[in-house]
Amino acid sequence: MTEEKNHRRRELLEQGLGHGTVEFLRLIWFPVMKNFNHLDPEWEIRDFNNGYRYLDLAYRPGNAKGCIEIQGYGPHARDLDVRRFKDLCWRHSLLVLEGWTILPIAYLSIKDEPKRIQQLILAFIGRFTSIDIPANLNHLEAEVVRFARRIPRPVTPLEIADHLKITDRHARRILHHLVDLQLFKVASGNKRFRKFKLTQ
Repeated sequence: MTEEKNHRRRELLEQGLGHGTVEFLRLIWFPVMKNFNHLDPEWEIRDFNNGYRYLDLAYRPGNAKGCIEIQGYGPHARDLDVRRFKDLCWRHSLLVLEGWTILPIAYLSIKDEPKRIQQLILAFIGRFTSIDIPANLNHLEAEVVRFARRIPRPVTPLEIADHLKITDRHARRILHHLVDLQLFKVASGNKRFRKFKLTQ
């Protein structure tokens, strides 16, 4: 944080992240991703009036522009006056015109339906990942490849089973077949393989 040269962003970071952002990172992002790579809090962008705005979380792998905004019910719905409502619309319009993919997350959903939001995050990350799939794969195998490409870490058979709604044994068979096809390789485990990762 001491290396942050932008004094306004440094002030925001020193104040600490908002409660909703912290809960999102704790309950949603980290359980799915296991890291915070490419994720920048309070990311600064310039607006049309030569002012600055700050994104709750910017997801920027490579040249990608992903924006995650945590929406509290009070400031974004119940207490929103006309001026702030118009400003919120301008903010979203600016981001879209600048090429950002915006993902608004309701704070209440973080608490009430975390698994659903985790799936939403995987789909969001998938927008920034190449999804060329070999034509010789069946639909379950192809979905395993897509799923693994959305998560920049090794996957487990249990994760695959949960994602595809199949048994752990079936998930292992699929992963072993993908290893035979040299699309995956074993990331951990000797006699009983625990984690698998894409070969490319």
